Amino acid sequence: MKTVILHYHLFKNAGTSLDAAFKENFSEKSGEWVTKEFPGHPAKNRNELKQWIIDNPQAKCFSSHTAFFPVPQIEGIKVIPVVFFRHPIDRMASAYSFEKKQGGHSFGPTLARNTSVAGYIETRLSMHADRQCRDFHANRLATMFNEQQGDESTRAKMAVEALPFIGLVEKYSESLAQLESLLESEGFEGIKLNPVERNVSRSVTKTLDEKLAEIKEQFSEVAFNRLIEANKTDLDIWKKLNNG
Repeated sequence: MKTVILHYHLFKNAGTSLDAAFKENFSEKSGEWVTKEFPGHPAKNRNELKQWIIDNPQAKCFSSHTAFFPVPQIEGIKVIPVVFFRHPIDRMASAYSFEKKQGGHSFGPTLARNTSVAGYIETRLSMHADRQCRDFHANRLATMFNEQQGDESTRAKMAVEALPFIGLVEKYSESLAQLESLLESEGFEGIKLNPVERNVSRSVTKTLDEKLAEIKEQFSEVAFNRLIEANKTDLDIWKKLNNG
C-alpha cells in the first residue's frame, strides 16, 4: 500500500507556509510535490481529483485549493488528508489584506481595493452564494458527507470528527508537530516540517484578541452580530479545536 499526503489548501489558512514546509521534504522539481485546481461541479471535482492522484505515481504530496471532500478512495493508495482551520473573522481580515494588495480585476481584489475591511466583509455577506465570509470552513468540510446525512453545519461537524488531522493556524507550530508525528506513523520517516512563514498578509505581532477587537471596532453592533451569526458553525468548530 502506497501512502500519499493530500493538502486541502484553504485560502488564507497558512497553506502557502505549509506547502513550503512540504517542499522542503518533497521535491517539486522531481514531481514529489504537485499542485492542481479542480472544477466546481462536485462529481467532476472528485473524479478528476482521484484520477490526478492515480496519474502521478511519483508524487508523495498533493496540494489543491479547490479539491472537495470526501478523501479519495483508491485501490493500493492510502490518502492522508491535511487541512488547517483558522478563526473565521481573522481569516476574513487576512483575505481582505491579501486581495487589497493583489493585482488584477477580479471581484475580490477590486472590492478590497475600493472599500474597508468592514465594507469588504459586509458586501460579501450580502451575496448569499458567496461563502468567503459566511461559514467558509464549514462549507468546505461539509462536502465530506452527502446532503442526506444532515444540514451543512451537521455535516461539517461530522467531518471534524472523521478527519485524522485538522491543524489550527493559531497553534501552527504545535499543529505541525502533531502532523509530523502522524505522518511518521504513516511511513514518512524523518519528515521535518519547519514553521516557515509564507504569504503573510498582516502583522503577526498582535494577538488574536487584539486583531479581533480592531476588526469589531469597524462595524456597527448590528452588523457585527450579523457577522457572528453568519459564522456560527465556523466559530463553534474553532472553539472546539482550540480547546481540544
